[in-house]
Amino acid sequence: MVVVKNEYVDSFLDRALPVPSFTQNRFSPSSPQRACSFAREGEPLKKEDNASVQHDIAPGSKFFKAYKNAEEILPVPENTIKEGLGMVKTLKERLKLLELGSKLRQEVWDRELANLESQGSPRTLIAVCGATGAGKSSILNAVLDDNVVPTSGMRACTAVVTELAYHNKSTIDADVSFLSEAEWREELAILLHDLVDEDGNIKRFTDLKSDSGVAWQKVHAVYPKIDQEELVKISVDQIMGYDQQIFRILGTTKMISEKDSKSFTKEISKYIDSKDQKRGKKDKKEKPKEPSLMDKVRKSAGMATKNTMSSNQDDSDAPALWPLIRQVNVRCRAEALSTGAVLVDLPGVADANAARNNIAKDYMKKCNCIWILAPITRAVDDKTARDLLGDAFKMQLMMDGNYDDHAITFIASKCDDISCSEVIRALRLEDDPVLEDIEERLDLLREEISESKKLNRHAERLTKDIEAELKDKREQLREHENHLEALENDETFVPTLKKSSSKSRKRKSSFEGKKGSAKKRRSDSGDEDGDFINDDSDSSNDSDEMSDNEETPGNNSEDDRESNEGEGDEQVMNEVTADDLKEKIKEAKESIKRIRERLNEARASKKESGDALSSLEKKIAKVQKEKNAFCSLKRSEFSRDVLKEDFRVGLKDLDDTAAEERDPDNFNPNTNLRDYEKIDLPVFTCSSRDYVRLKGQVKGDGGASCFSNVDDTGIPDLQKWCHQLTISSRERSARTFLTHIKAFAQSIQSYVQGIGDVTAIDRESLREKWESRGFDDAPEFHGGDENVDPLDSILGGLGAGLGAGLYTVNKPAPKVDVLGQPAGITPRLCTEFARLVDDCVHDLQQNFKGGLEDKCKVGAANAADSALTTLDEFTSSMHWATYRATLRRHGSWRRDLNVELINPFTRNIAHSWGKIFESDLFGAFQAATIAAIRALAKEVEESAAAGLKDRARIQGDACAEEARIALVKTVDLVKETMNREQKEVSRCMAPHVQAQLTEGYDTAMLERGTGSVARQKAYFRQYVDDRKDNIFDDGAEVVLDRLTKAADAIGETLDEAMGKLAQKVEVSLAVLWEGARDNPAQLRARMAVINTVQVIQEQIGFWTEAYKMKQEAIRHEEDYAMDED
Repeated sequence: MVVVKNEYVDSFLDRALPVPSFTQNRFSPSSPQRACSFAREGEPLKKEDNASVQHDIAPGSKFFKAYKNAEEILPVPENTIKEGLGMVKTLKERLKLLELGSKLRQEVWDRELANLESQGSPRTLIAVCGATGAGKSSILNAVLDDNVVPTSGMRACTAVVTELAYHNKSTIDADVSFLSEAEWREELAILLHDLVDEDGNIKRFTDLKSDSGVAWQKVHAVYPKIDQEELVKISVDQIMGYDQQIFRILGTTKMISEKDSKSFTKEISKYIDSKDQKRGKKDKKEKPKEPSLMDKVRKSAGMATKNTMSSNQDDSDAPALWPLIRQVNVRCRAEALSTGAVLVDLPGVADANAARNNIAKDYMKKCNCIWILAPITRAVDDKTARDLLGDAFKMQLMMDGNYDDHAITFIASKCDDISCSEVIRALRLEDDPVLEDIEERLDLLREEISESKKLNRHAERLTKDIEAELKDKREQLREHENHLEALENDETFVPTLKKSSSKSRKRKSSFEGKKGSAKKRRSDSGDEDGDFINDDSDSSNDSDEMSDNEETPGNNSEDDRESNEGEGDEQVMNEVTADDLKEKIKEAKESIKRIRERLNEARASKKESGDALSSLEKKIAKVQKEKNAFCSLKRSEFSRDVLKEDFRVGLKDLDDTAAEERDPDNFNPNTNLRDYEKIDLPVFTCSSRDYVRLKGQVKGDGGASCFSNVDDTGIPDLQKWCHQLTISSRERSARTFLTHIKAFAQSIQSYVQGIGDVTAIDRESLREKWESRGFDDAPEFHGGDENVDPLDSILGGLGAGLGAGLYTVNKPAPKVDVLGQPAGITPRLCTEFARLVDDCVHDLQQNFKGGLEDKCKVGAANAADSALTTLDEFTSSMHWATYRATLRRHGSWRRDLNVELINPFTRNIAHSWGKIFESDLFGAFQAATIAAIRALAKEVEESAAAGLKDRARIQGDACAEEARIALVKTVDLVKETMNREQKEVSRCMAPHVQAQLTEGYDTAMLERGTGSVARQKAYFRQYVDDRKDNIFDDGAEVVLDRLTKAADAIGETLDEAMGKLAQKVEVSLAVLWEGARDNPAQLRARMAVINTVQVIQEQIGFWTEAYKMKQEAIRHEEDYAMDED
């Protein structure tokens, strides 16, 4: 075979152009069969063109499931993302076989694939807020269906942020991060100040909750071997160096992974439990044990005793780590968190550590939803939904766009804590039919229990009497048997029955003592006395009967015989024969048998009555629990209505206050700023304690005290709410993901299929006019000097301020037009986009200035006017020691003076702020961008040859749609940036005020001696009075300046995104002039890609239809529910 080198053909192939047919006919020596293996110039591929490759191009669906129709699909976001990622992986595998030729296309598609592969379910951050003792940890454990959050020794969990997230592993993992050296040093300095008084002496405290008490607990927990007196004499540096083990822990993160919650709790308790409490309990309850004999022997032998060994193993002076923890991140396989919800347990009280406070504040900035917890009694009685959140907190939520019924959820805990009588009286439930039925059943059961108790007592007395009778009879039998044995052995027998006789027998003995002595004298005389004894026995028997009838009328004739026999034994013991004894033994055994039968009957009766009583008690307990549950549910129903209404009233009060401050002259309280009736605060009433007991989550706590049905505890509804809070963002993300895959697949199909009936000259003409040359080697947008405009690299360094030094002389010069401006689609669009971005940034700044500048100035004046009043109220409301601790912490302690000082400022701008950032700030930019792309696509269409115009128009429409989809994602990203920036700006005023007052805080703390507190207050008040106008005016300027910078940050984000969008547009339109290599391997690869794309597009169509069907079903259910109501 002759090989002919054809440089002209190679030039087409090198530029990824289809080789014209005339060049093949003229220069190629290939056979006709070889020539036929190529598709006609630029013609779209068809399956029948090359049937031999069918076995290589079957759609690669091993990474995703290919459904036959939409009815087979369960349209949930997790399945959507899983299958979508499989489609992306399949496309990536197919594209590896294609030779794209264009470096720009390769880069754009690689970036697109990376973006699609990074897709995951969005996280929904839920901040859980509540006062200490509100039951947060118990509620969280119930929601998680496992005891993950420790509910004892809660020092660390109430002082640090605890994040609870999902992972698909059987283990429970946690990352416990510790304070850095600088953070712990800063906190130690504050704690030491809290421990000493003005004279440098240690403070004596009795209340561990006081400032000095809390400080001592923390320092002593970490350094237990340093006593109070020693702390006063050493510096912070000396304390830091006291324990090198503690020093090495600072700044580290401890990772924990355990197989179950029991071992996890045991492991994490080493870090978060307070050993002070354990030591205290030990000192009070555990008394020192006396040394055992073995201990004394061991000690004398010089061996270690058990006490010594145990003390070595359990060192009570070991340091505790809970004060050093800054954050805990827990991951577990909890079903409630499986759809992306992340619960963040925020501290319930103020903490001395700035790092922990900042972490909590950061989470409040990032959170999507807020759960507010309070015990149900406090929730209703104290108007918690209206008053639990302070005004500053509510205004901050309003500025963040989170103070509404979509972002806030209220949870009333401890619903099992119920007093039925109080609820019945308060809610007037006496005439409720359900309660009346319960009360009737309770009354009936009480009567039955009363009767059953009487029967049970009677059965117990009868059983006891028969048991005593049986005991006596057995003693008589034993006496006779012993007597018989003595008689047979010719031994003297001494009776013992008299000593253990019954009361009646004792009475008989004392009554007949004189007669007994006469018998003995008669017996001693040696006369025959058998008849006498019998007569005497008869008289004695008569006497016994009379005595028994008087004292114990229940005795029968057998008792009489027993007395007769016993008395006879005492009198004529020597005359009793063996036969007499045998007869008595026989009679006693028969009597015992009869008594046993009676005893069994009595015991059976006793058991029956006891079982009946027990059954009745269980029934009444069950009905009482039913009553408790009824009253609790009624209280919950009432509480939900009250809390919802309180929230509406609180929101209106906040709106009215802000409206009055904005325009007091025209304020009308009867004018509603929003439709308050439509505001429906989600309220859940829960009993975590009964839930975990009913589920068997805890052992040893007994049964549920209130509820018998798990659903009544409210926890299952709260678990469903976790999923519900994430459903909108998850479904939106899933549908957007499918849209992006579809658009990417369409762009691949457009390129691979190619365009038919177009000459190379026409293609080359379009290429020459619209292709961006010299762009492929441009630097990455996100790399290099951060001060360089990302669009400079795209524009090739031309024009004013466009980064002229980016290219070297060895790189190809960018293509320019006759005016010297960058030519080609990407530079052209970048120039246009740069103008649009500048306009957008300018419009943002004007919106901020027009909507907030006046409000900020008025707010600053209001804050300055109210500063002294606020300070005086703040100062007078707290103990002098707390005030001094607040000064030491620059105003931020249990209350934050800096925040309270700016409340008038915040109140004045909150409504306008929220209104501005809730508006559509990027709609005009979005429309202008699409218009610019369509205009350019129109120009491309008009410049195309006649045979290419229709395809240029179609491709232009496809390009605009692809750009629209990409732009939606870009604008979502920009909105996230804007939201993040505005939250940062809205919180910058308090730090500014704190910084301006720092000198005053520090100087006031220098006051010492008698009257120092009064001087501190006077000095700081004067300091605020002298500077208040400048502080708040400057603060307003700081806010406005930060907003300007926020707009600039939006511009930077848009620059980067729009540069990539320009590249995407060029790659989409480049299909008009680019061609694919048509060797056999590429033919097979292209056909495989086409088939794969077609399958993926079909599957996306099925998924889209499935979501439509789901929405339709939901609408039908809602309509049906409304009709039912």
